Amino acid sequence: MAAFLPTASRSVVYARLIWSLIGDDRVPTTRKALLGGAMVYFALPFDIVPDDVPILGMLDDLVVVVLGVDLFFDGIPDGILDEKLTDLGVDRAAFERDLGQIRRLTPRPVRRLVRRIPPAIDVVADAVRASGLGPRVRGWINKEGSFA
Repeated sequence: MAAFLPTASRSVVYARLIWSLIGDDRVPTTRKALLGGAMVYFALPFDIVPDDVPILGMLDDLVVVVLGVDLFFDGIPDGILDEKLTDLGVDRAAFERDLGQIRRLTPRPVRRLVRRIPPAIDVVADAVRASGLGPRVRGWINKEGSFA
């Protein structure tokens, strides 16, 4: 636990980094969605492992958030990440060290499996774009008398 204290002390800076990246239009929407999904899972009262279960109840939330943040940062183009790190005065080497330390919280087989999610989301997004379904659904939602 003591090994994570330096990283935890920089959590406010990293929260500002994430917030800055979320607001940047150059960051892929799919990565923002993955991060949002992890945060929703964390906030929801029902989980894969109920929070009443000692230790394991909170551990699944932690793993999902760590994986979500990991996948989010993994999908940020280096130029954008470097720009934001410089703006916040964060050393890139320290950032990589902290991220590596956080990644070690999650077993490698789980990380490997989860890394397949973003390409799968991209395939689905490309299929939806190619089908022209997006504009039709938006038109249906925006049509007068709809629930939106």
